[in-house]
Amino acid sequence: MTVNGTTMVCGVMGCPVGHSMSPLMHNFFAEQTGLDLVYVPFPVEPGQVKAAVAGAHALNIRGINVTVPHKQAVMEAVCSLDESAKAVGAVNTLVWTEQGYRGYNTDAEGMFRAMKDAGMDIAGRVCVLLGAGGAARAAAWVLVREQAAKVYILNRSMERARQLAEEMRGMGAGRTVCVPLALEDWRQIQEKGCLAVQTTSVGMHPHEDGVPIAEPDFYEKLDMAFDAIYTPARTRFLALAEAAGARTANGLGMLIHQGAAAYELWNPDIRIPETALSEAAKLIRRRLKGEGT
Repeated sequence: MTVNGTTMVCGVMGCPVGHSMSPLMHNFFAEQTGLDLVYVPFPVEPGQVKAAVAGAHALNIRGINVTVPHKQAVMEAVCSLDESAKAVGAVNTLVWTEQGYRGYNTDAEGMFRAMKDAGMDIAGRVCVLLGAGGAARAAAWVLVREQAAKVYILNRSMERARQLAEEMRGMGAGRTVCVPLALEDWRQIQEKGCLAVQTTSVGMHPHEDGVPIAEPDFYEKLDMAFDAIYTPARTRFLALAEAAGARTANGLGMLIHQGAAAYELWNPDIRIPETALSEAAKLIRRRLKGEGT
């Protein structure tokens, strides 16, 4: 890669940000699409988000991904919000405009594309959403938008589950789709053949023995299971779902697709080839295993 006077700059803003896989992925995308673009990490402390965004705009930084803990705070620093960001209540992608940055959320689109790749259909299906945080909100919006018949929202805090269900009711064209339940009340779900989407951090490395629901009877209700976690590649949640015969997918596809969606927002004339997406996934798997570092 040669950086010169015409090189476009993009990056990821977070705290911490040194562990991010985004530079590896986006610099690979630039190489594969032939763009003169470099992608770098921007460590930004809490309280400095507005200053960082203003400075980036003045420096003509073409696009920025936003990760924890800034996805909500950055909403006050943009000039406008896309429908995706309004629906999810968080911004993970900034796109430069003359007036300022426009905020988008590609997490939901990344999850949808990953589930589609895995053959997980949503329309008309009963779904079970585990969690009620930021990732759960993105997932809930996807499930409602794609016409799920019903979405059970299971969470340790019943109040947060209720709040998310109510927020989604306003986005479902008046349909009452979401049913909030306390996590321990999963036995109230009578349907079989459900699609489960796991959005909590339970089971993420290094706490790989964790699982939101341990009872095998829960997994007998599923025929598809998606876990937003990608480290480890096979969480205990996915292992239990597989043992019950469900089709499964982890969150690596979501990571790749949300990144691709952001890259294409910065470069509207570009579409990343499927081969490049597959190769990017292989690169990240190798990096996670400590290879090629």
